[in-house]
Amino acid sequence: MESQRKYPRTLSFEFFPPRSDEAAAKLKATRDRLAKLKPDFFSVTFGAGGTTRERTLETVVEIRANTGIEAAPHISCIGYPLKDIAATLAQYREAGIKRVVALRGDMPSGTVGYGELRYANELVEFIRKETGDLFHIEVACYPEFHPQAPSARQDLLSFKRKVEAGADGAITQYFYIPEAYYRFVDECEAMGLDLPIIPGIMPIISSSQLVRFSEGCGAEIPRWILRRLQDLGDDRVAIRKFGIEVTTDLCRRLLEAGAPGLHFYTMNQAEASEAIWRNLGLAG
Repeated sequence: MESQRKYPRTLSFEFFPPRSDEAAAKLKATRDRLAKLKPDFFSVTFGAGGTTRERTLETVVEIRANTGIEAAPHISCIGYPLKDIAATLAQYREAGIKRVVALRGDMPSGTVGYGELRYANELVEFIRKETGDLFHIEVACYPEFHPQAPSARQDLLSFKRKVEAGADGAITQYFYIPEAYYRFVDECEAMGLDLPIIPGIMPIISSSQLVRFSEGCGAEIPRWILRRLQDLGDDRVAIRKFGIEVTTDLCRRLLEAGAPGLHFYTMNQAEASEAIWRNLGLAG
């Protein structure tokens, strides 16, 4: 964990683009609440195969214009021609965007074939070739390993390729076992990788949502958390209170161990992330 202590603390929130006027109004309210906490940046996700490409750009531009806070669009390569990736990068450059999150992405439903790029390291290489050092590039990593990785070792090597391709930093998939993050960082250090690795944080606000998401991304939910959530049944207020306590403790342990920041997966909701932030004394 020693490599992480030298980096300045970076705190950020993630949104997904709204798909309706009602969702846009909700995101605006969330954005305005969280902007008051003065994060270093917001990020905005990108649908499978670029299905929310235009909404991602619109959301990022709106965030910057209305809050003055840096906003980072996600960009993926699966099922996405190189000319379209280049065009998207040109749009981001024209909009004054300086940070992007480069991901492999998921195949859109019904699509056959990967496109011209198959892996995130290839996307990072392409961004560097097209734009040089214009963008600060974040990539993803998986302390509990990607569910599609053939082995833990291969997953680490995949991450190494992204770093060597030109990544400036990494944001992890969410997790609830801090030792997984500590060990992952130690293994990266052993491979000579030296870049900030920011823990991704998923506030617990719904039992069913947590289980569904975790099954899809391979995040392990400790048995004691699952049992407590089962005991709470459908009591949403109690679940949220418990979730805030659990996640606050996780974040505190990570920061005390030397993690160089936190990245909150907000699900376009402010309350839980805001409460954890304040519990940690991060609010200015």
